[in-house]
Amino acid sequence: MEHVIEKWPGNVYELTIGATKEDGGTRSRKVKAGGINTLPFLHFEGLTPNQPLIAMEVWDIEPSEWPENLKNEFNEVLNNAAQWAKKCEDLGADLICLRLLSADPDGKNASATEVARTVKDVLSATSIPLMILGCGNNEKDSSIIMDISQIAKGENCLIGMAVKENFKTFTAAAQAGGHSLIAETPLDINLEKQLNILISDMGFGSDRIVIHPSTGGVGYGFEYCYTIIERTRLASLSNDKMMSQPIITFVGQETWKIKECKADETEKPEWGSLKERGVLWEIATASGYLQAGSDILVMNHPKAVNEIKNHINKLMEK
Repeated sequence: MEHVIEKWPGNVYELTIGATKEDGGTRSRKVKAGGINTLPFLHFEGLTPNQPLIAMEVWDIEPSEWPENLKNEFNEVLNNAAQWAKKCEDLGADLICLRLLSADPDGKNASATEVARTVKDVLSATSIPLMILGCGNNEKDSSIIMDISQIAKGENCLIGMAVKENFKTFTAAAQAGGHSLIAETPLDINLEKQLNILISDMGFGSDRIVIHPSTGGVGYGFEYCYTIIERTRLASLSNDKMMSQPIITFVGQETWKIKECKADETEKPEWGSLKERGVLWEIATASGYLQAGSDILVMNHPKAVNEIKNHINKLMEK
C-alpha cells in the first residue's frame, strides 16, 4: 500500500540562541530551535534539523512556593543563582532560564542594577546559552529590561516576556542588545499573530521571535493549550510567516504549583508517592507538548529532565 506523504509549503523559522567567541560572545556553544517543515517527529514526511531544547529554571531568590521535594534537588544552591545555574548546566540543560523574581515590587523589589549584576554572575558561572525573564510585573519589567539587555550584550540571549502592554520597550531592548524575544499572549491564536505583527512592525525580525501561547499542566487547561500550539504549527507549515516562530512552553512552572504535586500522602494516600508524583506529572506534561509542537521546554526537576531528554533522543531516531 502506498504511503500518503503530506508536503507542506512552509516551515518554522530556525532560531539560534547563544554566541560563542567567534560570534563575539562567551558561550561554549550555540543551540538552535525550530527549522522543522513537517509535523513533530514525522521524519518520513520532512526535515527535523533540530531536536527540541530543554531549559532548566533558575530563580534569583529562593522559590518559596515550590514543594520541598523539588527544592531538595537544589538545596545547596537555592540562594545563589550563579551556582544554581552551574548545577543545571552540569545536569545537562541545553540552556538556562533565569527568572529575576527579586525585582517584583511586591517582594524584594530589586533594582535594575542588582538584577543586571545577577545576570552577569550567571553568565560568568556558566558556558551555555541563557534565557532571561523578568518578574512578571509589566511596569517593573519594562524598567529593568534595558539594563539586563546591555549587561548581556553580544551573548544572543532569549529575553521575555514581551506582552501587549510592554512589547515596545522589550523589542527596543532586544534590538539594542542583539537578543531574541519571547512574545507571550493569552490562549488566542489571533492575539498571538497580532503581537508578532506589532513586534515585526518595529523593525524586529520575525525570525527572532519565540511564541509563548501560555502553558497549562496536565489536568489544568492542557488540552486547550495543546490545540492552540497545534494550530500555530499548522499555520506555520501552511506558510503563514507571522505564525512560523518556534514555540516555548513552561512545563515546570505549571506542574509544580498544582495541588496534585503538593498534597502529602497522609492527605491523599490514593494519589501515591508525593516524591514521584510531581516528577511523573512534569514528564507527562512535557511529553504532550512535544507532540503538540513545542520547540523549547522549560523544566524543573532533574529526573524529569533526564527522562524527557531520553524520550526526545528516541523520537529523533529516523
